[in-house]
Amino acid sequence: MGSSGGGAAAAARMDPEAATELARKGVTLLLLDVPQHTILGVDTQVFSVGPRFKGIKMVPPGPHFVYYCSPSRHGSEFAPTVGFFLTTHPSEEIRYSEAVKRFEFDDQLGPYNLDSFGDWKQLSSYLSQSVIERLEPIGGEITIALETSWMDRAPQTDMERRLMEQLRKEKFAKISPTQPERRGCYYTTIPASVKQKNISADELTLLNLDRTSLLESVLAKSYQDQEDLLLGELQFSFIAFMMGQSLEAFMQWKALVSLLLSCSEAARKLKTLLETTFGWDLENSVANLIDEDDEFAPVVVEMGGSSS
Repeated sequence: MGSSGGGAAAAARMDPEAATELARKGVTLLLLDVPQHTILGVDTQVFSVGPRFKGIKMVPPGPHFVYYCSPSRHGSEFAPTVGFFLTTHPSEEIRYSEAVKRFEFDDQLGPYNLDSFGDWKQLSSYLSQSVIERLEPIGGEITIALETSWMDRAPQTDMERRLMEQLRKEKFAKISPTQPERRGCYYTTIPASVKQKNISADELTLLNLDRTSLLESVLAKSYQDQEDLLLGELQFSFIAFMMGQSLEAFMQWKALVSLLLSCSEAARKLKTLLETTFGWDLENSVANLIDEDDEFAPVVVEMGGSSS
């Protein structure tokens, strides 16, 4: 099985006994009959599927995000990304489990790159199974091809307007479903501004300049005063946006970040929380949230290629 990149290098450096132990205790994702040239991702790792690929081994137990782009017949074009959250358990009984335990698929399985697992743990530290079940769409699949409700909203910027026009083009419209049922994620509604009666205009302006009261209200009504649930939704939407290319997730992530960064009264607490939880540097400006040398940027690795 020919491969290149971090996953193969990590496997080459690993002691054989340690690799065997990880293969036994870790989770194996069997992904059978995946078309060649499919772009397949697990967490921050991205693979290009080869002819012998049958899955990924040594996956640590816990929450993960699996996503893929289906290729055209000639592999020159790709359909929109489809992704779903998956919580793996070491004792989970699955089909072909005995064959996996006997390592019958071993030479056709790509190794999960454990060197990058720390990055994923930081991205998903508040992503519990209850958070996933609370937010995931019907059927579990997250894809821009099923996100049509947000396109009816008025665009706020020229970039959003151009993007909506692009997505409404005929080629994309053919992919969109005609089913009437709701297919998006069940994100929490985040008000864009504070609206309150029986107060002066100056008081209302102050409430919108510092939206701490709005944050407290959202926490109480939508998250049962549990900050972990809000942070879990923030991580869920960020992962679905970055890995799953979901624009609905981007809108939710943007709304949550905008709310968190507009709370002057809670600034000290939020600063410590966001810096320690997500590694954000808020010392000088919001611009520090974006790093040109992004450590979470995925690397494409060819898996399941022909043996050399």
